[in-house]
Amino acid sequence: MAPWAGGEPWALSPLRALWLALAAGFLLALLLQLLPPGLLPTHALFQDLIRYGKTKLGAPPRPALCRAFDVPKRYFSHFYVVSVLWNGFLLWLLSQSVFLGVPFPHWLHGLLTVLGATQVQGPAGGEGTLSVLLVLGCLWLHSARRLFECYCVSVFSHAVMHLVHYCFGLAYYVLLGLTVLTQAPLDGHHVYMIGKNLLRQARWFHILGTLLFIWSSAHQYRCHVILGKLRRNKAGVVIHCQHRIPFGDWFEYVSSPNYLAELLIYVSLAVTFGLRNFTWWLVVTYVFFSQALSALLSHRFYRSQFVSYPKRRKAYLPFVF
Repeated sequence: MAPWAGGEPWALSPLRALWLALAAGFLLALLLQLLPPGLLPTHALFQDLIRYGKTKLGAPPRPALCRAFDVPKRYFSHFYVVSVLWNGFLLWLLSQSVFLGVPFPHWLHGLLTVLGATQVQGPAGGEGTLSVLLVLGCLWLHSARRLFECYCVSVFSHAVMHLVHYCFGLAYYVLLGLTVLTQAPLDGHHVYMIGKNLLRQARWFHILGTLLFIWSSAHQYRCHVILGKLRRNKAGVVIHCQHRIPFGDWFEYVSSPNYLAELLIYVSLAVTFGLRNFTWWLVVTYVFFSQALSALLSHRFYRSQFVSYPKRRKAYLPFVF
């Protein structure tokens, strides 16, 4: 594998610029939320855009104009429907190219080129094919599991999110799949690889990344099961939509272990890329700050609602934050 995969190490392609801008935006929003209460921005639109679900309950009063753009939080499932369909389609196109030599469609090749995909040839060029295939496959599995959880595990209340948040979520998973695919070494409209045996590209980081992905996904699933059971009786019947203090698994350490697990899932994909894919580390940076913001707001909600909330429990990172 080349010293740094995914194009020139520090070249700012349109795709990298976009992920960098998203990471910077969420970092700024997080820093603003960490300001002392007297300096905390209270602009209704700003607070409405960064909050969703239960955290909107802790926001300043919302004007009618903001409420007009409310979308049910249960529409989160739409994100994963889009991801399963779109990223499944991309995975199918990638598999066709890798195993059958079918070229990418002209529209897809042109889109990948605009986003920053590069034509790579030579011995160092075809070593990333297995990584891209594994990462895109893991992304599809992650989306399929989350879709299952939305319909069979989670119990959504009447909480809402902003229409902008909803549209961003739909576009996010489309962009995410394209980001993975831009990391594939291209030879014209084909995926370039050395030899015909893909398994010869297998390295230690593929195994480690896959194991970390499975471990993180299992913990995220357990956390969602715990949250779902808070609103069900022992027979599994939904009995209320109120918020309760969750316990068990990583909830003993942080208020939002599902967000922590989400971060670790993306880190596992960075490992699968060989730890040297700069573009994907920008994605991880965005995920880190966006999940940190959501975790902080969720932590504050729990502490404001429950006097008996565990004082030693952190928001996002065990023992740290």
